Amino acid sequence: MRAEIGEQPEALRRTLDVLLPRMSDVGLVARGTRQVLFIARGSSDNAAVYGRYLVESHAGRLATLAAPSIATTYKKKLDLSGVLAVAISQSGKTEEIVETLGWAADCGARTIAVTNGAGSPLAEAAEVALITEAGDELAVPATKTYTTQLAALAVIGLGLGADVDLSHLRRVPDEVARVIEATESSEALPAITEELAGVPGAVVSGRGMVFGTALELALKLKEACYLHAMGLSYADLLHGPIAVVDSGTPAILLAADSGPNLAGTIALAGRVTGAGSRAYGVGGHALAEVCSHTLPGPDLPEWVAPLALIVPGQLLVEALARRLGIDPDVPRGLNKVTQTG
Repeated sequence: MRAEIGEQPEALRRTLDVLLPRMSDVGLVARGTRQVLFIARGSSDNAAVYGRYLVESHAGRLATLAAPSIATTYKKKLDLSGVLAVAISQSGKTEEIVETLGWAADCGARTIAVTNGAGSPLAEAAEVALITEAGDELAVPATKTYTTQLAALAVIGLGLGADVDLSHLRRVPDEVARVIEATESSEALPAITEELAGVPGAVVSGRGMVFGTALELALKLKEACYLHAMGLSYADLLHGPIAVVDSGTPAILLAADSGPNLAGTIALAGRVTGAGSRAYGVGGHALAEVCSHTLPGPDLPEWVAPLALIVPGQLLVEALARRLGIDPDVPRGLNKVTQTG
């Protein structure tokens, strides 16, 4: 897992080099569509959350996450004319996702696949296949396949007309490399690792463009560290679950360095520490002023920050797993390709 975290700058660079020229293909297959339907599970579903926020906030299209069981279990036909279906799977071999993309096409949707599996069933099933260039990923917890999926979704957003500066996306590989170095040399990494090793659970929170990052970090803490981690939007957190945040349940708060959600995340950190709990920040320079410890984040605008913001979290998960005596490469009960009905 640690080696593959370190491979992300080059994996992202290769992926962007290959996929940015495909923006026109995205635009062509999306012609005549109005909405986007993301089809995914697990980490890929967390990537889809980023895709949804990007498409809605910057490309002006309604987007939603599919419930694959509508296709695979209930077998209900829906009218998906005017819909662009985007299926996301690291391997491209998860039967449920392949079946659901085929169902979407039968229901009238145009189709795109995002996968690291060239020649996979999912790639073959889609009208346009965006193949990420992560290379082989041996550790069960997804790292480079996840961040390259985010890069592919950024390309889809651009292909759909997102009003953003492409130069920011091109800076991502270098920022990921810088964040890896800064996190590993940070005093906060061993401090947070040691403190999390003594608690049974944590709340992981972010909002908007970084909500998917919060969900992904919570998933990684659960699958690789066996920590009871809840991933929540801070808006949902304030609606009741904040009651679980106490001296034994710290909060990990994520934010980009800019954007409309930074101020709310800072306020939440102050509320958590003011109540006697620990708040650990990831990103958002100003979070360091109110959090117990803060891991460095990327110097990127909010729309593209999630591609690098997950990286300090990945390093934290890897370090915590080893501190707990767990091999993060092969968590119990998990396989690299998960098949669901």
